[in-house]
Amino acid sequence: MSVDDMTTVPDTVTMPAPATPYQGDIARYWDGEARPVNLRLGDVDGLYHHHYGIGEVDHSALGGDGPDREKRLITELHRLESAQTDVLLDHLGTVQRDDLLVDAGCGRGGSMVMAHQRFGCDVEGVTLSVKQADFANRRAHELGIEKSVQARVCNMLSMPFTTGQATASWNNESSMYVDLHDLFAEHARILAVGGRYVTITGCWNPVYGQPSKWVSQINAHFECNIHSRREYMRSLIDNRLVPQAVVDLTEATLPYWELRATSSLTTGIEDAFINSYRDGSFQYLLIAADRV
Repeated sequence: MSVDDMTTVPDTVTMPAPATPYQGDIARYWDGEARPVNLRLGDVDGLYHHHYGIGEVDHSALGGDGPDREKRLITELHRLESAQTDVLLDHLGTVQRDDLLVDAGCGRGGSMVMAHQRFGCDVEGVTLSVKQADFANRRAHELGIEKSVQARVCNMLSMPFTTGQATASWNNESSMYVDLHDLFAEHARILAVGGRYVTITGCWNPVYGQPSKWVSQINAHFECNIHSRREYMRSLIDNRLVPQAVVDLTEATLPYWELRATSSLTTGIEDAFINSYRDGSFQYLLIAADRV
């Protein structure tokens, strides 16, 4: 980027006062997050995600055990996480170029970029992290799509959109940081009647009885509060969001985790995900619901 280009990068966003001490903790957590597993995967093609992958591993793309294997492994992990976003976007329904899409908990903006590239419409994201919003907005500027893709720093329980403004909205692995009833009430407010809400999330399985020790480890690692599958369904329906599709992605995400556990990018939480998926105490779900 040239010096002239740098002068047109959007100004740094500022953080409004957190509504609760917990939100302040989460903002600090993500402002300080710089894990290689998020950044090095995004470096593959400039799409920076904050979620996991789905699909079968292409072992032919990994090659042998030569010096380039780690690079190929990172590329494959990134392919799987972008495939996850594609599945979420597949469930948004019909989207027109003049529609607005909202990414609640947008991270560094990879899903917003993919949504704009697919639909050609405006996409706005919200995050508690100033650094994430700055990163997402700078990336949109680099791609020349800053007029259509924007991240804002705000609370996803009180989003800066008018009632009925959005055609579709989503949470991609971000709903475990908030109360579900409050979250879905806000999505129901910003969505037009007939609009589509989609979430992909990890949730604990009520059939197991209670959150397992693995789920507790995941909560502690990410400073979050994983909800049960039953909570998702009840809170959606209570807020006029009627589920149209529930897709169990648990088996589809295991190859990602098993591959990641063999990489140099491990964070120490891989075994908790793998073991909880295998013993049935944790599930990885996509839920698509329509605003009625």
